[in-house]
Amino acid sequence: MPNTKFIIAIVAVLILSVVAWFAFFAKETPPDFKAFPAGPERKTAFFSYFSPIVIELNKQISTDRSNIKKACEKDSENLADLDEYLVKYGVEQAELKAEPACDVLLRRADIVPVSLALAQAANESAWGTSRFALQGNNFFGQWCFKKGCGIVPKSRDTGKVHEVADFRSPAESVESYMMNLNRHDAYKPLRTIRQSLREKGFVISGLPLTHGLNKYSERGEEYGKELRDMITFNDLTRFDRASD
Repeated sequence: MPNTKFIIAIVAVLILSVVAWFAFFAKETPPDFKAFPAGPERKTAFFSYFSPIVIELNKQISTDRSNIKKACEKDSENLADLDEYLVKYGVEQAELKAEPACDVLLRRADIVPVSLALAQAANESAWGTSRFALQGNNFFGQWCFKKGCGIVPKSRDTGKVHEVADFRSPAESVESYMMNLNRHDAYKPLRTIRQSLREKGFVISGLPLTHGLNKYSERGEEYGKELRDMITFNDLTRFDRASD
């Protein structure tokens, strides 16, 4: 006769495994922004939800930056201590031939102004109400290129294979966006502007960085102007001053 206690223990383990599996893979959803009237109430809810996420991720980036600076001050020729960050920030060997690793990393491992992140999230997700935000926690219009990696756009051109990335949580979407700005070649102009601001002792704010985002959207310069208008109209630079 089977051992009843053994069977109960096995069943309990299986149940816990299933619960853990669902807990790990379950999606975290943001507030229902559609529940707030369009205008000041929805904006306040949107900014209140996303600003702490951006601030926390910026703290993590600042920690990376601090560790990189310490390693560089210790021995700028020893890349062993920098390997982790070279991978994380997507530095390629060709770049290391052109300039020192420390210079490249310190240009990449830097904060994304809260004002800029909030403006882009609002712009790209229609204040959190877009299909991709609701279904995939994608608040920044980020693409992926493997079949099944995300949501297929209804208006995708024939022959195109991209999908709109699907994230487990809004925070994961924000993190992916911030790393995209810090890694992708398309945003070198943004990183150069940010480096200049830091070298001059200015607050790193979203308004000047919008001029480095012409390749983020097919709208080019008009996209940057739209973001500047959003930042100014909503006084989003107050978040930059508060988190500096």
